Amino acid sequence: MKKAKTGRDPAVKRGVSNDMDEYLAGLQEPARSTLEKVRAMIRSVVPSETSEGISYGIPTFKYRGGLVAFAAFKNHCSLFPMGSSVLDAFKEELRDFRVSKGTLHFPVDKPPPGALVKKIVKARIAQNESKRGH
Repeated sequence: MKKAKTGRDPAVKRGVSNDMDEYLAGLQEPARSTLEKVRAMIRSVVPSETSEGISYGIPTFKYRGGLVAFAAFKNHCSLFPMGSSVLDAFKEELRDFRVSKGTLHFPVDKPPPGALVKKIVKARIAQNESKRGH
């Protein structure tokens, strides 16, 4: 797993991390632990050439384009598959979660099931590989 370049992005506000580890370290519990678990789930299935970094102020995995991202908010955490059609494919498995266009919301103290996160990530990998002709 590679880290994306950590040079300052002029679009990122001062004080906002440009590194995934820093982003996570800056979170309060239980959101930090929850998103560290989500990160580990994602890392367990992505190809080795996947990079991680910060995009639009949130932790993002890139593999042949944007893959998935996640973030903590005041009352929830979110997983962003960066392709809303992926969530449509898992409607039945997502029925217990709040889903809005392109975003899976979950409690700050309870990550989604690992098997579900891994399926979503694998589906995004397949999408990126097919759209790039690989």
